[in-house]
Amino acid sequence: MYALKKLKDQRILTELCRFGVSRVSARIVPLARPTLTRVTKFGVKPLSSYCARKNYPACLINGRTRKESSRRYYTPKSYPPHSVISMPALSPTMSMGNVGTWQKKIGDAVQPGDVLVEIETDKAQMDFECQEEGYLAKILVETGTKDIKVGTPIAILIEDKEEIEQFTNYVAEKGHNKSETTETKEVEPVEQKEASPQQTESKTATTDQSTTVRIFASPAARRLAHERGISLDQVTGTGPKGRITKADVESFDKPTKPEKPVIPTIEPTSAYTDTPISNMRKVIAERLTDSKALVPHYYLTIEVNMDKVLQLRETLNNESDGKYKLSVNDFIIKSSASALMVVPEVNSAWNNDFIRQYHNADISIATATSSGLITPIIMNAQSKGLATISNQVKELAGRAREGKLAPQEYQGGSFTISNLGMFGIKSFTAIINPPQSCILAVGTTEQKLVPDSNTETGHRIVNTMHVTLSCDHRVVDGAVGSRWLKEWRSYIENPLKLLL
Repeated sequence: MYALKKLKDQRILTELCRFGVSRVSARIVPLARPTLTRVTKFGVKPLSSYCARKNYPACLINGRTRKESSRRYYTPKSYPPHSVISMPALSPTMSMGNVGTWQKKIGDAVQPGDVLVEIETDKAQMDFECQEEGYLAKILVETGTKDIKVGTPIAILIEDKEEIEQFTNYVAEKGHNKSETTETKEVEPVEQKEASPQQTESKTATTDQSTTVRIFASPAARRLAHERGISLDQVTGTGPKGRITKADVESFDKPTKPEKPVIPTIEPTSAYTDTPISNMRKVIAERLTDSKALVPHYYLTIEVNMDKVLQLRETLNNESDGKYKLSVNDFIIKSSASALMVVPEVNSAWNNDFIRQYHNADISIATATSSGLITPIIMNAQSKGLATISNQVKELAGRAREGKLAPQEYQGGSFTISNLGMFGIKSFTAIINPPQSCILAVGTTEQKLVPDSNTETGHRIVNTMHVTLSCDHRVVDGAVGSRWLKEWRSYIENPLKLLL
């Protein structure tokens, strides 16, 4: 809608006031005052045609006559209603991710639950399922792009497939939020008042006076300083009232810039390869560094007899009929879960303002992958049998190495086990996985000669194993950690108790 203002003693003038409509009425409605008229919305002719037809050659548009002004006011490029799909946070610790393969192409229909794109999080490669319905109009982040912050727009979704071509040159603006439906807003042109020449000159003069300091120097001194490239403000004058003379310039020595020390370049003595760091490796580095620096660790180590476990394992595997294949690690998991039920103080987590004690033993199993360490969880391990635990560990570890674990399968846990016995490691200390309070480091099983008065030789060979419990002293005191290890030893050295 536009308003026209007619002044009494001047030619007809118009003042353009836009209210979101680009056309005006073809008729004028007189007002009560004879000097004013207004144009009502009709939507037939543009203002320029209307003024020309009605013989208004001197219309003012934003302070300029229609003939003088050649500027046209356009709104910013508008787009149909659309949704901006942003980089999701697929894990609590995820701050950025890498974009994998797009499962949808531009123009494809998207239904709630469809896999839109693969996202590499700080833990695994995961499928991002879109929860909206529409058509994929624009892919803003291509496959293989790394370190995309959470909340960054990655795609555009629209409702009408015919509007896809309008998003060919779409560029994401700052401030978009996840799945935010945008609406085009028209922006009114803003008039800027030009400063008068007098005001500009006065401001310049004031600035020059406040910033310029007059230097008194003889003409010969100025000429010589110019020839030698010397700034007079660096020369100290010895003439009357500090005036700089020619002799002062001749005796002036330019200060020499200190030479930068030459740092020798050390070339590598052998060939090497730089491997880019994955998001998982970055998060592992940050979390373990924080844990080692902030969590007060202490360590408890014991040696246990493994003879009965190895015998029971062999017996059960011989009678499995291929349904399961038990490992020593399965007995360790079950023993840990059972001990946690007896000493629940160890089955706790530090949460700054309180200590949370869990009622179920959710055992995290440290698993090595090509991208880094991940901890799939055996939920409610205290209520599961050895065969179930064995099959579940194998299935989770396989999917962990393929990067196909769901977030709930590796996030959380109340206790962690790290076993390096299969690599021949005798013993080691592990770093606690916050907010958990303990982690059990398991070494290899080895044979040991021990005294035995009941044998003819006076000694016998036993299979032993060293384990080390890392404890958070804020949650688990030394006596509590020792009590837990005592209970754990009773289960591992008498494995038939696990079957009760």
